[in-house]
Amino acid sequence: MTEAAFEHLHAAHCESGVMANLMRHHGVPMTESLAFGLASGLSFAYLPFIKLSGLPLIAYRMPPRSIIKGLMGPMAARFKFETFRSPEAGQSRLDALLADGRIVGLQTSVYWLPYFPPDMRFHFNAHNLLVYGKSGDDYLISDPVFEETVRCSSADLARARFAKGVLQPKGLLYYPEGIGRKAVEPAAVLKAMRKTVRIMLAPVPIAGVRGMRMLANKVAALPAEAKSSAAYVGHIVRMQEEIGTGGAGFRFIYAAFLQEAAAITGMPRFGEFSERLTVIGDGWRNFALAAARMIKGRDVLDPKALAGRLRELANQEETFFRDLKAALR
Repeated sequence: MTEAAFEHLHAAHCESGVMANLMRHHGVPMTESLAFGLASGLSFAYLPFIKLSGLPLIAYRMPPRSIIKGLMGPMAARFKFETFRSPEAGQSRLDALLADGRIVGLQTSVYWLPYFPPDMRFHFNAHNLLVYGKSGDDYLISDPVFEETVRCSSADLARARFAKGVLQPKGLLYYPEGIGRKAVEPAAVLKAMRKTVRIMLAPVPIAGVRGMRMLANKVAALPAEAKSSAAYVGHIVRMQEEIGTGGAGFRFIYAAFLQEAAAITGMPRFGEFSERLTVIGDGWRNFALAAARMIKGRDVLDPKALAGRLRELANQEETFFRDLKAALR
């Protein structure tokens, strides 16, 4: 049996949870929300040219690996990233690292992880988890979206690591080679917040608040009577609430980061911004609830009403981030 001493803590989102757990293991007092905010993980993007089951990618956070790589600068960290040509090579390298006492991060496909309930499995190839040991043919896994640690057979984990399709992981594993800074500095927090402001207010049609408005325009044009419209709205809800925590969840995580930012920087006004963003997160959750009721037939499908909700959320987020920008001057 190969097993490193490791403390598993449950998190809301896989990548920020993995990085918080990994940083804590190496002596850095890191929460999930601090990892997410410090890496400038919050965003929005409507990407019609990238398809998931024929429908556009809608993202409420920065792309996969952004949180991992976004913590490198603030923590003066060096990470090793490795991909492999074959499952055999990937497993051999993972086993060698575990035998050396390493805690190893992996990018995987949710669909092929058997410890996920069947109704939660879908073809999403950017799910992050930590492996902290091996017992017989089973890997000992800290998956942050589960309350307890889990096990996974070598065959199942290999399949998850080498799944094909969009964002295919190619056996990606990663681990820190060195972490030079063990405390979060106020300057790093402020720099990360400025980056998030730039992302959300970017003059790009598909990104930030402009991306929200572009999605709203697409929804408004959907014919209410078409079955494809219900499928499109259902896709929005799934992207928001099921894949990677979603719109409301990421807003709540960033609100928690703003509370921590107030303490780290000694600037209590960020606590007020935290409260405002929590209200916006509630608005995203209410949007998802309204959309879900429509696609389940409990309410009449009304794309224009949903588009109106999206535009209001875009307006709220634009005001929020402009005010935050002014507070950071």
